[in-house]
Amino acid sequence: MSGQRKDDHVRLAIEQHHAHSGHNQFDEVSFVHHALAGIDRRDVSLATSFAGIDWRVPIYINAMTGGSVKTGVINRDLAVAARETGVPIASGSMNAYLKDPSCAGTFSVLREENPDGFVMANINATTSVDNARRAVGLLAADCLQIHINTAQETPMPEGDRSFASWGPQIGKIAAAVGVPVIVKEVGNGLSRQTLLRLQELGVRAADVSGRGGTDFARIENGRREVADYAFLRGWGQSTAACLLDAQGVAVPVLASGGVRHPLDVLRALALGARAVGSSAGFLRTLLDGGVTALVAQITAWLDQLAALQTMLGARTPADLVRCDLLVHGELRDFCADRGIDTRRLARRSTPASSPGPAHHSGPAGDFGPGPGGTRGALKGSTR
Repeated sequence: MSGQRKDDHVRLAIEQHHAHSGHNQFDEVSFVHHALAGIDRRDVSLATSFAGIDWRVPIYINAMTGGSVKTGVINRDLAVAARETGVPIASGSMNAYLKDPSCAGTFSVLREENPDGFVMANINATTSVDNARRAVGLLAADCLQIHINTAQETPMPEGDRSFASWGPQIGKIAAAVGVPVIVKEVGNGLSRQTLLRLQELGVRAADVSGRGGTDFARIENGRREVADYAFLRGWGQSTAACLLDAQGVAVPVLASGGVRHPLDVLRALALGARAVGSSAGFLRTLLDGGVTALVAQITAWLDQLAALQTMLGARTPADLVRCDLLVHGELRDFCADRGIDTRRLARRSTPASSPGPAHHSGPAGDFGPGPGGTRGALKGSTR
């Protein structure tokens, strides 16, 4: 049952990706072009740091799959691509392994094929502390993702219906598991209030994983005998909206959900994300063209990201939070309703001491961590 569900998720996610219109709220974020802002490419680094973790690049292969023979093959190929490009990688939910140890190999292949890379284990919020440690141990994981997904569980035929314990259990795992914990949504977004709650629970970082990519509520509705939860399609906030909503929150944020190309990566970093993950887009490339095609895609993304930083004058990904941004359309309406002043984004590059509008608040304001990313090894120091 679990293995078939994992195979169904892959098939339905790819069908969604093929049918996607291509537009999402990342398109409502644009950069103010400053024609003399550019720097020399040799001065650009892609290194990023957060929660005591150093990555050489700000792009990662986000949680996808595992638990069946077919998905084990996918994980093997993803691990090879991660090894060849140096990007971090996360497993899919390891609940299948925790229920049935015979499928362990479909997950452990991530470490076997990528022995020196940064690997993240992935569990749900109802997992016991002992099982969380088992998941970390199987992958010799450098950190642990805990996914939260009430909008997916609700239409899931065999889904959870008891959510009150999720927060306290996340706190227990974060305190006891021995590696940094990153809490992530699965495509419906993390609000400011949720991020503040995670901060209280001792979570080291959060992946906002907003609307715009794979819609798991839609996938689970498609698995029902009667697809009577169609009204949940599009539930939640977009990734761009979540990043804007996260201003001033101390817990570092990562971004995924609807990331289509390097410009979306650039936008997310400029909105304050420390790193940016992709799942369905990478998976489609892998299934269409194999490992060679995926390695080529990730390599091209990294090269293009460095080129874009060069054009914008951002020596590190963290420097992108000083770039001037304009917010348009429904995303601007979201900001207005949530009390987010988008005017500050449009003037961040102006030094605080320079003449300018009276309401100017300085370079980065509350929209990011400020410059100063450090070059470090791919693996964090917390393994």
